[in-house]
Amino acid sequence: MQRRHFIRIAGGGAIAAATVTSAGLSGCSAGMPAEAIEAWQGPGRDAAPDGDVRRWLLSYAILAPHSHNLQSWVVDLGTPNEILLSCDLKRLLPQTDPQSRQIMMSHGTFLELLDLAARERGLRADVALFPQGVFGAEKLDGRPVARIRLSPDASVQKDPLFAQILRRHTNRSAYDLARPVPAGAWAAMLAAVKPHPLRFGFAGPEQADRLAEHRRIAAQAWRIELTTPRTVMESFAVLRVGASEVAAHRDGLSLLDPMVVLLDRVGLFDRSKAPGPDDYATTSQVRDFGKTLDATPGFLWLVSEGNDRATQINAGRAYARVQLAATAQGLSMQPLSQALQEYAEQEKPYQEIHALAGAAGPGQTVQMWARVGYAPPVPPAPRRRLQDFIRA
Repeated sequence: MQRRHFIRIAGGGAIAAATVTSAGLSGCSAGMPAEAIEAWQGPGRDAAPDGDVRRWLLSYAILAPHSHNLQSWVVDLGTPNEILLSCDLKRLLPQTDPQSRQIMMSHGTFLELLDLAARERGLRADVALFPQGVFGAEKLDGRPVARIRLSPDASVQKDPLFAQILRRHTNRSAYDLARPVPAGAWAAMLAAVKPHPLRFGFAGPEQADRLAEHRRIAAQAWRIELTTPRTVMESFAVLRVGASEVAAHRDGLSLLDPMVVLLDRVGLFDRSKAPGPDDYATTSQVRDFGKTLDATPGFLWLVSEGNDRATQINAGRAYARVQLAATAQGLSMQPLSQALQEYAEQEKPYQEIHALAGAAGPGQTVQMWARVGYAPPVPPAPRRRLQDFIRA
C-alpha cells in the first residue's frame, strides 16, 4: 500500500515530488521524533499499573500494522480480565477502503499480536468475534469487534513469533535483487499462516513471467489510485508534515523531508488538491514506484474462501504472522493494497491480481498481497500513547 505526496506552489504548478511512506497497514519515515516511536521500546512504566497485565498486552498489540497507520483500535477495560475491542469510526478510509475490509484486517493484526503477548505471559486469550452481532458487508457500526477473555493456563505455549514484534517494520525501499528469498524462508512464512484458514502463495525470480505480471498489475493499480483525486486526497487528510505534526498526531502518514517541511512552513506546500495525471508530480511518482517494483525479488499473497467479516479478521491475523515470520528470516515486506481495493476505478487490476493468484472462483478473495525481499533496516512507524486507545 504505497502512497506519495505531491508538492505544489499555491495556485501554481508542481515543483517537486516527495515520498510519503504509507502502506495501508502502516506508515513511517526516517528522522522520526523520539516521542512518536517510544512505543517501540516495549512496555513502559504505565503499561501495567496496579498489576493489570492487560495494559502490558496492549503495549504490544498497538504495534500491529494498520491501514494508513490510522490505529483505529479502541479498547474497554471495564470488565476485569476482559478486553472489549471496538473500531473508532472516525478512523476509516471510505474512498480507498469503501467496505472497510482493510480496517477489519487491521483489527485482525491487533488481535494476533495481543494473543502472542498473552501467550508470553501464560494466559489463554479466548476471542469471541462480534459479541453483539456482525457488521454488515458494506458498513461498520459502533458494536464491538471482539471480546477477549484472559485466564491463566499452564498448557498455553509461547510462540517464537512474539520476539519479532518490536523488530517488525514495513519497508518500502528497493530490495536486493541479488538475494532471492530462499526456500526455507518461504516455508517459514507458509507455516506461520497455518493457524488461520488462508491459502499462502508466492512467486520468485524462477518464475520470471509471473514476477513481471505482479509488477505490471501493481504499477497499474498504483497509477489509478494516484490519478483518482478522491483517493489521493484521502491520504492527504492523514499526512503529517514535519516533526511537530508527527509528534502531535503519532499516526497517519509521516513526511519529514527537510525541503518539504521548509515549503510547508512558508506556505508553499498545498495539501488542498491533488495534481493532474500529467503533472510532473504524478509522472515522477509512477516512474519511481516502477523502479521500486523492479527491485523486488518476490511477491506473496493470501487468499480466503469467502470474504465475510470473520474471514477478514482471520486474514489480518494471518498476515501479522507472515510478516513476523519474514522478520525472523531477516526479510523486509511491503503490502500492496491498491489492486485489492473495492472501488470502481480499480476493477481491472482487481480482477487481474485475483486471476494471477488463482483466486477467480466464487467467493475467493485475495486478502493481502505484498512484495518481499532483503533490504537495510528502516525506522518504525509512529504510534499513539497507550492511554489513547483505552476507553475505561
